Amino acid sequence: MIEEILDKDMMIFDLKSNDKLSVLKELIKPLAAKGAIDDEDKFLDVVLKREEEYSTGIGMGVAIPHGKSSLVKKASLVFGKSKEGIDYNSMDGKPAHLFFLIAAPENSDNLHLKILAKLSRSLMHEEVREELNKAETYEDVVNAFKKYE
Repeated sequence: MIEEILDKDMMIFDLKSNDKLSVLKELIKPLAAKGAIDDEDKFLDVVLKREEEYSTGIGMGVAIPHGKSSLVKKASLVFGKSKEGIDYNSMDGKPAHLFFLIAAPENSDNLHLKILAKLSRSLMHEEVREELNKAETYEDVVNAFKKYE
């Protein structure tokens, strides 16, 4: 399921951001570049509104921000990696290194929840997180998930 929605052009292996707002902006850029969303700023507002409910920094160095909106033309997943880590107001208080931004169309039933559940289950495995932290290519990322499907 992950490789079905993950696109080689929607991966950032060296995030430059150092705070929550700038990392969200950086993760949204590939969505706009690929035509998956209509408006970067408005989609950022959707994601930020979701973050206000509670942080999507799930802990263990992982954040899974997401937004469901009519601005989304194609369900998409953006992967980003920060070597230094970013303070993301995570549940465990630790910086996030691995980011998965989910963008889902308004009419996509519960697709984003299915992706979120799949990611969360896989990311519970320390080995998956370790491999993702070492990942340098699309294939590395896909293979990290395939081992635990």
